[in-house]
Amino acid sequence: MTPEEREEALRARLERIQALERELKAKESAKKQVPLRLSAALWNEIAAWAEEDFRSVNGQIEYILTEAVRRRKGKGETV
Repeated sequence: MTPEEREEALRARLERIQALERELKAKESAKKQVPLRLSAALWNEIAAWAEEDFRSVNGQIEYILTEAVRRRKGKGETV
């Protein structure tokens, strides 16, 4: 194998590794879907709160859960 062929093979291998790393990172950062049943009253409260905070209901629920986990872990830690 010539040095040029070797370099090209290494470059191709590096590109495959980088593509796999990007794919793995995308999977790790993907959000999970969770079916959630709420009472109409709770939904209305969250929807009103979300509107006050300029968020979607889904965004508000995620915010509430994130804050609850932060408080449980300790105020300085992030989720």
